[in-house]
Parts: sequence; structure tokens; C-alpha cells
Amino acid sequence: MLTDLRFGGAFLALTCMALGSTPNRAVAVTVEVARKCKALTDIAYPPREPGNPAAGSAKGGGRVAQDYFNKCVANGGKTDDPASK
Repeated sequence: MLTDLRFGGAFLALTCMALGSTPNRAVAVTVEVARKCKALTDIAYPPREPGNPAAGSAKGGGRVAQDYFNKCVANGGKTDDPASK
């Protein structure tokens, strides 16, 4: 019984040390930044048919729009695109 308790405590300590030492932690995106980037992405990549998301984008594909959104979020809601201003 005592060895099981020691093993469990050691395992818990090692797990906490392993998870605590990870340098890359995800940073939460604020709602304001996400909304701003969504609006900028919608302006930069308008839908081919308004109201029909299945019709695709008039400028580029979904991957390009997703990369644009991710870049916007990484920059804190700011883009280098002159069309977004």
C-alpha cells in the first residue's frame, strides 16, 4: 500500500514537472481580436455569392483566407494589407 502511494506521488511529480517545463504555451485569443480579424478576412476575401458560403471566395481559396486570418491574429488584429484600411 505504501509503495503504491510512493509510486503515485512520484508519477504525479514527474508529470507536473514535464508539463510545467513546456516552453510553448498557447496564448488565448481575445474576442475583440478574433472579431476584428474575421471582419478583415471577410473584407479581403469576399464570398463569390453573398449569403452562400459554399460558393467559395472571389479571391483565392479557403487556405489562403485561413492563413490571412491566422496572420492577423498573430499580429494582434493588425494586417499589412492596404485593402483592410
